[in-house]
Formats: sequence, C-alpha cells, structure tokens
Amino acid sequence: MARGRHFYIESFDTVQLSSYRVEQSPFASRYATDQTIFGVYCNRLYPLKTNRDEDPIPQYWKLREGVLLYDVPEKPLEISGPDAVRLLEKVLTCRVETLADGRARYGVACNDDGTVVMDGVLMRLAPDRYWYVMANGEFASWLAASAIGLDVEVSDPKSRVLQIQGPKSLQVLDAAIGGGLSAEFKYFRAGFFDVCGQQLWVSRTGWTGEVGIEIYCNSGPVPTDHEALWDDLLACGEPFGLEFSSSSSMGIRRIESGILDNGSDIEPDLTPFGAGLGQFVRLDKDDFIGKTALEVASRRQLLFGLVCATTAPDAGMEIHDGNGPVGHITIGTWSPTLDTGVGYARFDRPLPDDDWYAKTVLLVDHDGQSHEAIVDTLPFVDKEKQLPRVAWIPR
Repeated sequence: MARGRHFYIESFDTVQLSSYRVEQSPFASRYATDQTIFGVYCNRLYPLKTNRDEDPIPQYWKLREGVLLYDVPEKPLEISGPDAVRLLEKVLTCRVETLADGRARYGVACNDDGTVVMDGVLMRLAPDRYWYVMANGEFASWLAASAIGLDVEVSDPKSRVLQIQGPKSLQVLDAAIGGGLSAEFKYFRAGFFDVCGQQLWVSRTGWTGEVGIEIYCNSGPVPTDHEALWDDLLACGEPFGLEFSSSSSMGIRRIESGILDNGSDIEPDLTPFGAGLGQFVRLDKDDFIGKTALEVASRRQLLFGLVCATTAPDAGMEIHDGNGPVGHITIGTWSPTLDTGVGYARFDRPLPDDDWYAKTVLLVDHDGQSHEAIVDTLPFVDKEKQLPRVAWIPR
C-alpha cells in the first residue's frame, strides 16, 4: 500500500451557484468556509472538498483504519398509512411485506420498460411507516402518482443524514448512546436510539464498503437540534479519533467497493440485469411496475469493473477491443489499497464469452493514448463484502 505516492484524484469543474431553491445543509455552519467546494445531489448541497487543493488520501486511510464523519445529501422519503406496503410492492422490484420492523433492504424501482428509475435503501420504522432513502433524481412525484387510489401518504421528513464510517464507527455509536449497543445490531439493521440526548433513527448502512452507521435527523418525536448533534457526536468520538471529512475520501472508497450511483453508473437505459443488480429483482412476487418487461428482458450484464495498471479510468473514456469501441467508463479513480486504476465499464453489448471477468481490452484516455485493462468483477476490494458485516462485540 504505497502511501507515499501521488495518486490521481478525481477533479471537479466548479462554478458559483446561488443556494436559492437548493437546500444547504443544517450542519454547514460547523465546517463550511469560503474554500469549501459543494456539489448538488437530491437538490441538496454537500461538501465535495474542503478546498480545491484537498488531498483525500490521508482521510481515505483514516476511513479504512479509523473513523470519519460525513455530511451526506441522500434524501429519505416517508411512506406511511394502511396501504404503505401495497404502494411499495407496486413500485419496487424487491419483496416488501417480509421486511420486519427495524430492518433495511436495498430496493430498485423501474419504469414500465424495465429500466431503472431509482435505487435506494428501504427501512421499516413501524408497521405502517417506511422510509425510502433515495439516490439522486426525482422520485417523490413518481411515488405520489403511483399512490393514487391508495390509503397512503408520501411525505418529505426533511431529514439530513450523517454517516459515521470506518472500523471504529460502532465504538463511536456505543459511546454516543451511553453504552449497551447490542450484538444484534448487525448489517442492515436499524432502530431508534437516544443519540447524545436526541431520539433518532440509526441504520447500520453506508456508502463506503466499511463498517458504518447512518443517523437520520428529524426521525424522532421532536425536530433535531442539528448543531448540538454535530458537536456532541464529535465529542463522543474524540477518544476514537472521529473527525469530519468531505466526500472525496468516500468517493474513492465507494468505487473500490463496487457501489453504484443511480443516473451516472446506472445509466437510464439499463435494466437491473444490465446493471448487475438482477439479484434484487423478485419476479416471483405479484405484479410491479416493469415486471412484464423484465420477465422477457435479457439477463446479460453490461456494467462491470475495469482494472488498469497505467492510468486511472475517468468518466467518458472509451473502451476498445480489437475491432473498435465497445463501451465507456462511467467513473473511475486510483485505488490506494490496490495501487492501480479502477473504474466502472459500461459495455454497449454483452461480452462475447463466459470469461468476461478476465477479458483484456484497451482503455483510451482523453488524449487518445491507449492503456491495457482487464475486465473485473465488483467489488474491487473485499470481494466477499465481509467488511461492513463485522460483528459488534458489546464492551
């Protein structure tokens, strides 16, 4: 793990942007300066970098070996009422009725033609109360239109989400709730906790491929005191080295972990099968939007990993075989753990043989130079996805 190297880091074009009609984070007062670079996601501002020259590599290793606090823009929607399950079964490809209280499940929503319209994490807070934590894009109106005629309410709880990620994240949570975190708080479990004196919903999920939790503001009986929560979490986490990070370190880690972003990696013309998400489609359940199309859709995958030893893949780079272009890169980075370039390869058509995971192709960079690359399975790091599932042993 060559920590002394200068790694290629994804850069961002920046423009000045008015916050009019774009939600600023209620935590921004605790970290924002005139050097902070914000992105927009789910119509929310979030910190991409602390400054233009930020080096995310030290924070990357802090994430891998310690613990970090992230202010993230993902947006929960609340679906509540007697027909909440009927609505969610109608719009999601996963099975909803079997989801128990205090559990979370990955859920994909499709258009009538079977292409992906949204993905996110569904959580059951109470028998008739669900939160769907959506990715970037418009989905609330889709849910509301699909709910016509049902006894259900789709609402925006105005919840901002904090992620605490890294091997020491559960120690921070245990300290923040005053001790007693149960060994049953396993991966994709969730529940209400007294977090630093505020009743909040917490899930054992995240966007890094590491052990982690997400804390959902405005989920309890009273509005969240955001600044107090921020200060108290950092105080509880101080013995474990908790500190704030922009999303740049998270961005590298999520690519290594094979986590896809809807609308960019999961391009609008992809079905769940094409995106490699076929395991989340339950064709044996009752009718849902897109089921008819998915029943006859190709099961062949079009989105894979790509490993390149000589350059970091970058969005838009072409992928060639011996006969010309066959696809493009949706996103990429240099992996500090693997010391190689990694990225997501979107192919125009299914690969021609069964040894797709070892196929050699050419990656053509923006200057026209060719680099040999290997098609790989996702994720790149922690192939068996065991890191986020590490057991918590009560202290």
